[in-house]
Amino acid sequence: MSTILALAGSNSSTSINFKLVQYTAGSIVDKEVQVINMANYPFPLFSEDTEREMGFSNSLVELRDDIMKANGVILSVNEHNSNPSAYFKNVLDWLSRLERKFLEDTEVLLMATSPGKRGAQGSLEIVEKLLPRFGANISATFSLPSFYENFDTEKGITDSALAKEHQMALTEFLSKI
Repeated sequence: MSTILALAGSNSSTSINFKLVQYTAGSIVDKEVQVINMANYPFPLFSEDTEREMGFSNSLVELRDDIMKANGVILSVNEHNSNPSAYFKNVLDWLSRLERKFLEDTEVLLMATSPGKRGAQGSLEIVEKLLPRFGANISATFSLPSFYENFDTEKGITDSALAKEHQMALTEFLSKI
């Protein structure tokens, strides 16, 4: 059976990107899905000095192993000033130092959401160009604008056109696993 790892690029305990990830993962019935809450993964700010002095944490090695074991990754990235968050960039820095091609031959459903009307498209576009450097195959992308107007915790994506677009992206991703 194919396994999928689902996570958000945010370490916020109230992450709307994590809510989108949980909703997406909950829509998958025929595959094993492991949902990881990155709020439980604090990593020090990457520097070569820190790497030399402390090495790689067990949680980083476990995260890398989980990613490399998965057939696919569902990732929703948050946005700070039109860029991926410093936290997510830091996670990528650590993972790439541990294993440069940590996403080798891994299908990725890349998503983003924000409270604003652009749906974190700036971050999504940057990460879409960045992840293939680590071996990822971006199967599909999805941006959910105006999260608080278009998402309900009980119902999921409430705008029918956006719900259809999300389902199409998920179907495309799943067809490649």
